[in-house]
Amino acid sequence: MTQQPRPAAFWLQLAFTLAVCAFLIVPVGLSILAGLTKNIVIGIDSGLTLEWVVKVWTDYRQTVFLSLQIALACLAGTLLLGVPAAYVLARKQNAFTRAVEELLVMPVAIPGLATALALIVTYGGWGDLRRSWVFILVGHVLFTLPFMVRSVLAVLSSIDLKTLEEGARSLGASFAQRFFGIVLPNCRGGIVAGSLMVVTLSLGEFNMTLLLHTPLTQTLPVGLADTYASLRLEVGSAYTLVFFIIIVPLLVAMQWAAAPPRRKRKEAS
Repeated sequence: MTQQPRPAAFWLQLAFTLAVCAFLIVPVGLSILAGLTKNIVIGIDSGLTLEWVVKVWTDYRQTVFLSLQIALACLAGTLLLGVPAAYVLARKQNAFTRAVEELLVMPVAIPGLATALALIVTYGGWGDLRRSWVFILVGHVLFTLPFMVRSVLAVLSSIDLKTLEEGARSLGASFAQRFFGIVLPNCRGGIVAGSLMVVTLSLGEFNMTLLLHTPLTQTLPVGLADTYASLRLEVGSAYTLVFFIIIVPLLVAMQWAAAPPRRKRKEAS
């Protein structure tokens, strides 16, 4: 049986997809390659080296640990605040809750620099808070909370939550049993998706952190900007490589966590 030739539209779509992928991936690949090149002016002909990666780790490793610390604390904060908030918004669909939902998006619509300035004006005089990494954490929670709420709310709105809870209540389940046994398992996909966005956005957030940080609370993106500002492009490129080494395993791990149990067993076997 002869195979029918693919239509021209298929090849056009494939070419367009590959062009878009190249447009997005090639600059990142070249930047990473520059961080492994001995002499960025000569190019790859000068040979490869890990000297710049070692220098980044020696000079900026504290920014790595601080960014991870802030991202994980931000995730914990958005889970504690965002999941219950999404549950309340899903349970009570009225004009007030819709207004609250829209207000939650305000930190995303407002430029990060403006939000950071508002935090400094309001809380900048609170003792040692201004010099602490917790000050950056507050900004990150404000910025990422809408993503957690929207992700969980979208899942809860797609199921018949009221019927599920009424069925569990009729069987004698308490509120805690309904919330942890019915609500959370059903919105697991939204929680994982929201967590993925929160962690990645917190690790990569720059605009707000630029104003909120101090010399002792420098994060990954601020350190990256510092390396490029010093006109050491090879060091900045190596810093980009370190950033990818950190963020890619996190993305893969969280995508694996979001996979259905059946798919996990299949991949494990």
